[in-house]
Amino acid sequence: MDSNWKDYRPEIWGGIECSCTRIHEEYRDQLRETGHDHRSADIQLIANLGISKLRYPILWERHQPNRAGIIDWTWASERLQLLKDYKIEVIAGLLHHGSGPMHTSLEDENFPGLFAAYARKVAMQFPHINYYNPVNEPLTTARFSGLYGFWYPHRMDEQSFFRMLLHQLKAIVLAMREIRKVNPSAQLVQTEDLTLIHSGEVLNYQADFENERRWLTYDFLCGKVDRHHPFWNYLLRCGISASALHFFVENPCVPDYMGVNYYVTSERYLDADVQRYPKALHGGNCKHAYADIEAVRAGKMKGISFLLKQAWNRYHLPLAVTECYLSCTREEQLRWINYCWESICKLNRQGVPVKALTVWSLFGNYDWNSLLTRRDNRYETGVFDTRGIQPRKTAMADITSSLAINGKYNHPLLNIPGWWLRKENYKTKPQTNQPTILIIGKHGTLANAFSKICVERAIPFQSASRQELNILNGNNIRLYIDRLKPWAIINTAGFVDVDLAEQNQQQCFALNVLGPVTLAKICEAAGIRFVSFSSDLVFNGDKRLPYDEEDRVGPINVYGTSKVDAEHLIIKNNPSALIIRSSAFFGPWDRANFVYKLIESVSKGQRFYAAEDVLISPTYVPDLVHAALDLLIDGESGVWHVANDGNLSWAQFGMLLARRAGYSEKNVGVLTSMDMGWIAKRPVFSVIKSKRGIQLPRLEQAIDRYFNERTV
Repeated sequence: MDSNWKDYRPEIWGGIECSCTRIHEEYRDQLRETGHDHRSADIQLIANLGISKLRYPILWERHQPNRAGIIDWTWASERLQLLKDYKIEVIAGLLHHGSGPMHTSLEDENFPGLFAAYARKVAMQFPHINYYNPVNEPLTTARFSGLYGFWYPHRMDEQSFFRMLLHQLKAIVLAMREIRKVNPSAQLVQTEDLTLIHSGEVLNYQADFENERRWLTYDFLCGKVDRHHPFWNYLLRCGISASALHFFVENPCVPDYMGVNYYVTSERYLDADVQRYPKALHGGNCKHAYADIEAVRAGKMKGISFLLKQAWNRYHLPLAVTECYLSCTREEQLRWINYCWESICKLNRQGVPVKALTVWSLFGNYDWNSLLTRRDNRYETGVFDTRGIQPRKTAMADITSSLAINGKYNHPLLNIPGWWLRKENYKTKPQTNQPTILIIGKHGTLANAFSKICVERAIPFQSASRQELNILNGNNIRLYIDRLKPWAIINTAGFVDVDLAEQNQQQCFALNVLGPVTLAKICEAAGIRFVSFSSDLVFNGDKRLPYDEEDRVGPINVYGTSKVDAEHLIIKNNPSALIIRSSAFFGPWDRANFVYKLIESVSKGQRFYAAEDVLISPTYVPDLVHAALDLLIDGESGVWHVANDGNLSWAQFGMLLARRAGYSEKNVGVLTSMDMGWIAKRPVFSVIKSKRGIQLPRLEQAIDRYFNERTV
């Protein structure tokens, strides 16, 4: 073994989701959707991570959309020069889940030659590039384009699948030949999904078939698909010519790095008992019907170490994990990266050379939950969250930098195994001897929601009621946290009745200002993260566009004034504190909200009155809590607006809810704010949005989930 492997620590690489996928006659370009296309400043953000190599797109469809057109290299030249200046090696990607420009396709016989000609142009324009990934995941792309019909050219037969696979693989061979004419030292980093198919006894034959098929990308490139290969005769029966197969035997193009992409969904389980699953998961072959589900859901997941060992034993090529990513809550994203990192380090110590771990999707992605086939605008956060004006670092940036520079990363939540490793009864067991979050305000709407969601997310916590912890007593607070030693405190306690606050100003200011500020000071002194909540009622309502975090506050009631004072004093005494402003929240687990009261009334045939001239942005409590926890884990501070996307009047909200519950909207009475009998003035417009980047799902979607999840 090369002596370099004596250092068991792999390199940290990075990657940008850059699929340029054609679906019918339309291209979906992830670089445009995530905004990297127009942000050259992203390169400095990447450089600050400390990574050594970057999978970077110089995509065929983007640079040569017309066959005879002149290629404009301006975009790529600017970014590649910046990467060169920062001493980041580029692994150039030329086709990423694509089917080529409009003048060709994966089933075009001329596709390989056209692609190779483009690859030569790239090499001549950028001769300093030493690493190439000409075509990303050719077998996966062929499945989605030729076998399942998801992507262009939308075929659904095995002959099309194999033809598209071979065209891509031939394109790789020819492309590397052209690239090496320009740069003889250019290396091939060939990526493919690292998968494993599990099944019950009935479907063993199907699992065996797919488990052999999964290696075809590397088998072909290594010249292994000869007359003795298990797929040789099968390919001939599928209409692939012997001459097409002989090409690879005669022209091997062995990867310098076997780049494997591994996800928690990469391992699959085939279950013949299809009745257990929704119809969307039903499939089959000519012999059996079966459901294709994630192996982890069936308790069959072998894990990344097992599959990397399989790859090493089969090819004995240097390995690199070229995509490592999990679409989940922030702590689970961290746990996934850490799990893969520790697995790779252990393999290196055992003599299985895994060169690198690639933290994938640096700028996130859109709509991969539907394989890009629907435009739901569903964003999955990466190392950076790109939904704000500028990309925002998440905790994923911290773990990336720390692993790249120090080879380790510490966070209280990494002591808990990821969900894919936890047993079913894990949630019911008390989490002892683990760093914990202290949730203040036990029995309140928000505290109750935090407790439930912390259980779901395996975040150890302790809730404290007012009787257990007096937030107005500094000594009581210090004694409590000295015993518990929390790493974070989330304060949900306070005076919440807006009208009653007008008549109880002293109590309101004590609970909404003095208590939170006391907590903030103590947390600052103890190095404990602190989160507190504010309100849309800090604004006066004069604006007619949604308020963002930079808008001037101007409360018009006692409650709003108390929140403004608290915000100012918390930040003054604890600059790292996180303050979340929200609006009109409603949740599925309690009765103390507008939604429950309205449905309760109209279901009994009673009329429910709501204001028609006060506009709000209702917020679904589970969404609010998830976002707050992510921001906490990311280490964010200052004021953040967190509300669901949508705004309407209280009356419109009530009518929408009545209809959704199956009742007539005529049961909702419409009044002006003057006629509602409110003691405290309300701003007529208190709609909020975030300028800093957090966006919750659309209100309509939140309402649907409310009716599916409510337990009151």
